[in-house]
Amino acid sequence: MATVRVHTAQNVSLEYEVASLGDRIVAAILDYLVLGAWVFACGLISSGLSLNGNVSTLVMGLLAGVPFVFYDLICEVFFNGQSIGKRARDIRVMRLDGTAPSVGDYLLRWLLRIVDITMASGLVAIITIAANGRGQRLGDLAAGTTVVKVRPQATSPLAPGLSPVVGYQPVFPQAALLADHDVALVRQLVQQASARGNYEVLNEVANKVKEITGIRTDLQDGPFLQTVLRDHAHLAAMA
Repeated sequence: MATVRVHTAQNVSLEYEVASLGDRIVAAILDYLVLGAWVFACGLISSGLSLNGNVSTLVMGLLAGVPFVFYDLICEVFFNGQSIGKRARDIRVMRLDGTAPSVGDYLLRWLLRIVDITMASGLVAIITIAANGRGQRLGDLAAGTTVVKVRPQATSPLAPGLSPVVGYQPVFPQAALLADHDVALVRQLVQQASARGNYEVLNEVANKVKEITGIRTDLQDGPFLQTVLRDHAHLAAMA
């Protein structure tokens, strides 16, 4: 299992599992199915408008062609590095330093799709991803990005070390506002900061969680974050 190690601004090292070649291929297939369905729908719309040949071709080109060409770029820019296929496989684009890619990074990845995927039917991308060990095709190498799994590796919705409790009542229902990848990051930061006695990191993480969820509490940072993790795990299990 390939991983990439990144360092946060708090000088904490985190490891992300690199998306497998299989995950990326399945995500691409799902995206092409979505695009195929869209093109088919556009064909039905165009034929139903009773337009002459040239106008019909122009309408079809605009309705189907533009989204087909720009689909990956638009999805990744507006959906935090995920297309529909990537979201279905729980993977996303991330910079190697752990930060979110910029629009320029996404644009560079998209431009190099011509070489990576279009020109050789994906063969260049497959060879490059398999060879470099960090899940990078040429577009990723140029942009300094890779594709990683965004969910915790554990299959249980409960956080590691947190067992379900019969009749448990969440202390902070607002914990449901946290996305799964946010919870995974919080869990890793809490584990590593606690092991190192880095209370400054715990305080920064606690403040960020409070900012996202709107929680107000007098609990100390460590117990607060553990409670939030347990509440989120319980709420996810009940969903």
